[in-house]
Amino acid sequence: MSPFNQDQEAEKTAGEAAASNTTWLEELLDWTKTLVFAFAVVMLLHFFVFNLSKVEGHSMEPTLTAHEWLFVNKFIYLVGKPKIGDVVILKEPNTAAKEEKYLVKRVVGLPGDRIEVQNQRLYRNGNLVDEPYTDTLIEDMSYGPEVIGEGLYFVMGDNRHARASLDSRTFHAVPEELIKGRADYILWPYKEIRGL
Repeated sequence: MSPFNQDQEAEKTAGEAAASNTTWLEELLDWTKTLVFAFAVVMLLHFFVFNLSKVEGHSMEPTLTAHEWLFVNKFIYLVGKPKIGDVVILKEPNTAAKEEKYLVKRVVGLPGDRIEVQNQRLYRNGNLVDEPYTDTLIEDMSYGPEVIGEGLYFVMGDNRHARASLDSRTFHAVPEELIKGRADYILWPYKEIRGL
């Protein structure tokens, strides 16, 4: 092979190596952009649209049991307000910022409602509330009447056995900003998958 051909071959090999390096760097950059975009989308969805939450404790029995995983719709309260019967995830009132704890409760009173517990039953605006989601009478002491203030919601656990639920009977009605989302589905265990 002549020296001229060797120089051409060397230039060709160097050119292919440079092109290969450029292609590799471009591909790495494309993958990095894709991963950053995907991460940003997942974080936006997590903070503003939905997340998963695990049930701790027994305060929502028989509707929910400990260790079930819930699909929590956060977007619903960006465009609307909590309604009677919604199962919600809320930040526990009166806890320090670094000790954030979350509760799962049911909305039983809206702003302007008069809530009262008498004779082991829940009354809203003087009317007995039909509660097919619970399997027992309210075993705690009587409560109220309390008129729910503007921007506040009265929440209770479905488990009405004595001292089974930390709810608005203890910490009163909660501000709307503490309500982080609505639990729409049980996702796990698979035998319990259903809408709420």
